Amino acid sequence: MSVVPDVPAIGRAFDYVVPEKLSGLVRVGTRVRVDLHGRRVAGWVTADGVPPSEGVTPRPIAGVTGWGPPADIVDLAGWAAWRWAGPVTAFLRTASPPMAVRSLPPSRSGPHAHAAGGEGSTPADWMAAAVREPGRTVLRLPPAADPFPVVLAAAALGPALVLAPSLEDAALVGLRLRAAGQAAAVVPREWPVAAAGGVTVVGARAGAWAPVPDLAAVVVLDAHAEAYQEERAPTWDAAVVAAERAARASAPCVAVSPCPTLDLLDGARLVVPPKAVDREGWPVVQVADRRGDDPRSGLYSRALVDLLRAGGRVVCVLNRTGRARLLACAACRELARCERCEAAVEQVADDLRCRRCATVRPVVCQSCGSQRLKALRVGVSRVREELEALAGQPVGEVTGQSAEVPDTAIVVGTEAVLHRVPNASAVAFLDFDQELLAARYRAAEDALALLARAAALVGGRAGGGRLLVQTRLPGHEVIVAAVRADPGRLVGAERARRALLGLPPSAAVALVSGPAADAYAAAVPPPVERLGPDASGRWLLRAPDHRTLCDALAATPRPSGRLRVEVDPRRA
Repeated sequence: MSVVPDVPAIGRAFDYVVPEKLSGLVRVGTRVRVDLHGRRVAGWVTADGVPPSEGVTPRPIAGVTGWGPPADIVDLAGWAAWRWAGPVTAFLRTASPPMAVRSLPPSRSGPHAHAAGGEGSTPADWMAAAVREPGRTVLRLPPAADPFPVVLAAAALGPALVLAPSLEDAALVGLRLRAAGQAAAVVPREWPVAAAGGVTVVGARAGAWAPVPDLAAVVVLDAHAEAYQEERAPTWDAAVVAAERAARASAPCVAVSPCPTLDLLDGARLVVPPKAVDREGWPVVQVADRRGDDPRSGLYSRALVDLLRAGGRVVCVLNRTGRARLLACAACRELARCERCEAAVEQVADDLRCRRCATVRPVVCQSCGSQRLKALRVGVSRVREELEALAGQPVGEVTGQSAEVPDTAIVVGTEAVLHRVPNASAVAFLDFDQELLAARYRAAEDALALLARAAALVGGRAGGGRLLVQTRLPGHEVIVAAVRADPGRLVGAERARRALLGLPPSAAVALVSGPAADAYAAAVPPPVERLGPDASGRWLLRAPDHRTLCDALAATPRPSGRLRVEVDPRRA
């Protein structure tokens, strides 16, 4: 019997035997305790009936902790370790229950309710039809549309796996399933119920590894969301894992999104709603073209001022924290930079702080000594003060670090405000060019996803929802797609651009960083292309497809020293 210890630095299996007193309790996936190099460690059984290595006397398993991932998930973890160039223990740990599970409740298996409707034209009908198609399907729903009919149709096929971007969203889906008469288990809290079988399993990112015996269908809600990708290495993506699980179980997989990415569309069947449904599901998008505006007006167009004074709750989005993120001396016009590392400094309270090395100094120009600095790029704290003056009323501020949401009619914040504020009548993007021109290859897709999130907050045009986008690029494909309620307008241009630059999905890439990055990148065999290093010492490895890239990464020994390998990086 092979056991992988829960020690990432080891990363390989060892031979053990099962004592007679533990026979019947150990199977593939069981969490066990074993003696390894003089100390007792946790581990997982990854194979049974394996003959011991020649000249090795297997030691007995010391004890059984409880249930672990089933055999199909153990096999999936091995694939994921290859796919994202990481230790298999990282995936087995994610797939295990949060606490020791000694026994499972009775299975709730039984007849599943049939999905309502047939092949008609109601939203529930064509959503259900998309779930019944074999293979991978991308269902493009407008932001204001309710995707629950897709979930209900999947549950009608048998035990299904449903993923949502957050645990709160997953809990809500579980409540709605139970209200509809379907048995559901929300993981990780109800991991034993999921492992017992016969239920629809709902979870967030880690839910992609939840046990689902006799998997019948997979649904990924808001499949474009960044929340599905693990930030720590290995940087696995739950949507990709869920699609692989569905393919192995010959079950349909439906990715639901208002703005499908090229990665989701690659090799999948696209289903779109009727044009009228698409249009009604997006709010009215007003574009404030700033090209002809007086530069002294800063971030505040006439259209924005009118919106603030029109009433209703308005959410303003600016992805820059602090009072000022880029400053220049009002006297000599030199940029305010750090005297230690020469990076740009930002104003925090009454001081200047370097964002790179955290050095703090007084508000004084290093070139001429003036104490008058001009904000070239302000942050949300400064914007809140200026919006209060413009609107003549209190303005709340929300960032990722905010403890609560202020109860004000106008709220300004980073994109976190779109997740924290429960409702709004309008959303205004103060500097959308920052999103369109971000230095990452997925910038256009991320920008459209931001608009879709805002559209879901304000609702469709029938309810009076409204988006205001301030930009100097009114003809950009992202803005045209939102104005015309047609996300497909971005796909053609973005696919051609990626193909020209050799970026996913036209190629497979991995980002390598850390002190050992140079040695590792130099050892990666051809035909993988090595690009770099950049100013931060990072290497970009590129191959024609994932099989070529992942085979090369698996064949490359890791040098000593800290190393981070990101396959499919979102922020490259």
